[in-house]
Amino acid sequence: MITITDKEFKQLAEYIKKNYGINLKDEKKVLVSGRLQQVLIQEGCSNFTKYLDYVTSDKSGAAVITMLDKITTNHTFFMREADHFDCFKGKVLPYLKNRIPDKDMRIWCAASSTGEEAYTLAMLIDEFLGGEKIFWDTKILATDISENVLNQAVKGVYSNEKIDPLPLHWRQNYFQRYNDENWIVKEKIKNEVIFRKFNLIQQIYPFKKKFHVIFCRNVMIYFDQDTKNELVKRLYDQLEIGGYLFIGHSESIDRLLCNFQYVMPSVYKKK
Repeated sequence: MITITDKEFKQLAEYIKKNYGINLKDEKKVLVSGRLQQVLIQEGCSNFTKYLDYVTSDKSGAAVITMLDKITTNHTFFMREADHFDCFKGKVLPYLKNRIPDKDMRIWCAASSTGEEAYTLAMLIDEFLGGEKIFWDTKILATDISENVLNQAVKGVYSNEKIDPLPLHWRQNYFQRYNDENWIVKEKIKNEVIFRKFNLIQQIYPFKKKFHVIFCRNVMIYFDQDTKNELVKRLYDQLEIGGYLFIGHSESIDRLLCNFQYVMPSVYKKK
């Protein structure tokens, strides 16, 4: 067992917070040490000082992605926090259909993980618009900081267990058998999602147009209050007037910071 000293943990935590916004409190020391043990051994690092040197000197970026994957939880599934999708289908889509004259619907999944959230939204849109969909641009931007989960998302392969919660007609219309244990998302839905690597705490957001909907769920749990506030302000700026922001049920925002209207738990609308 390679022990992490208080000094090493502080250095590691400061590096991660400065560059990725993730706030590692002192009580996470044992967890971080345990999750990174195998990585240190594989990379031949005899202590955490050498490991941090290795991470910061790796120009490919692969080392830091491995580290972030180990210390965060990329846990998601289809229809997670299902009331959000009910709201999206029953309230948001009818509102946007009547509000967007050029039929350019812009949606951003800002912490897309392995793709279930983005593909769920694409299926809901396809079902809602039906035959009218050919007249719309409904491409969804799905971003994450981890290349590993993005690679999984692009493949669109999910286990039997993963797709069990989905309606039967969705499985028939939007998936096909990959092998005995897995299904794959059909191309007509895959083509509706654009996956990109993106760091939410970077200073400049390069988007040319604002979004009508942003899903940024279960990522702010890793940030301290100041970082959360800054992120909320940036997300607010990236929304069209009347646009919707969805965050995780365990998360909250200070509505005094931005002119958000409360819609329902963890759903807000830009006034």
